[in-house]
Amino acid sequence: MASELPFLCSDSQGSSDVSPSIAGRPLAVARWCAGRGWPVHPLAPGRKTPAGNCPSCREEGHTHVGCGCPAAGRWCHGFRAATLDVTRIEQWWGNHPGLGVGVACGPAGLVIIDIDAHGAQVPDRDRLLPGIRIPADVDLTGLANGFHTIALLAALRGATSPADDETTLRVRTPSGGLHVWYRAQRGHTWQCSTGSGGGRALAWQVDVRAGGGYIVAPGTVTEAGAYEPAGPAREPAPLPVWLARELERTGHLPGQRVPGPRPVPPRARQAVLAAGGGRGAAGRALAALLADVAGCVAVPEGAAFSEKLNRAAYTAGGLVAAGHLAQEEAERVLTEAAEHARPGQERRSAAIIRGGLDAGRLRPLALGERT
Repeated sequence: MASELPFLCSDSQGSSDVSPSIAGRPLAVARWCAGRGWPVHPLAPGRKTPAGNCPSCREEGHTHVGCGCPAAGRWCHGFRAATLDVTRIEQWWGNHPGLGVGVACGPAGLVIIDIDAHGAQVPDRDRLLPGIRIPADVDLTGLANGFHTIALLAALRGATSPADDETTLRVRTPSGGLHVWYRAQRGHTWQCSTGSGGGRALAWQVDVRAGGGYIVAPGTVTEAGAYEPAGPAREPAPLPVWLARELERTGHLPGQRVPGPRPVPPRARQAVLAAGGGRGAAGRALAALLADVAGCVAVPEGAAFSEKLNRAAYTAGGLVAAGHLAQEEAERVLTEAAEHARPGQERRSAAIIRGGLDAGRLRPLALGERT
């Protein structure tokens, strides 16, 4: 490669909005994102940070684990409350039009390369690209920010810098940076990082937004300015192979764990035990099926969640028709297991539960009979 690199970011010209009709309109932006399968959550008015938690969730020691706020339709705990539910989206942004829009990267299947252009002291040569020895004949004169380090990494790999990738959605930030949006490969759960972090990192002043994080949606306006798409692309392109290799090399793809069996949620287990007296075929049959539903939480997709929930609901309907289980208890225990496995998909789960119960009630289930 050449001994000198032009550390210049292309200033791509193109439309500066997602759509002329939605830029700066949070509800429309949220609808636009959700329509692409990207779960959304509110950001604090005029800011790029999540909207605040309710008083209970702000208590010392409280965490998102086991919190009922997301299931109750509240936006507590930021990206963990992100949803595709149209009714909830209308409620959040329709009633609070000043909220911004964040996208939960992991559930959306997105990997965002967040390129910064902050004025800061340039680190030593061996800290610019973690794990890479930059050849001594490469002239780094003028290197000053993340646009330069990601361009350097791409040049060393014989690839196009993400900042110049016109095939994918790129979003200018108010601080002069750039968000480059990519679609993750199926089955890959990439992790976040910061370019100056002590752990995993891709490049100095280059952050990665993926699983366990969120990104400000294009079209969002904050007190600092607008997040405006750059160039012609309005959809994320697949994550380039070379960049996926670099992310894996730098620890952004942790070892995949084989999930173990998931227990039935505590309240659901209690309801089942109460319905079956803690004994008998009714309680045992429904508990086993609910465990299958609850276990889907360990697998984001491809776990046959709909089929498992439908089977559990059908069995519960048969138990209701035979007098072994109360209708209210059946609905409650099924909803509990479904919300545990697929938070944010209440409407979909409710439809499956209703259909399964209705069908099951047409065939009373005798104890010991298999469905």
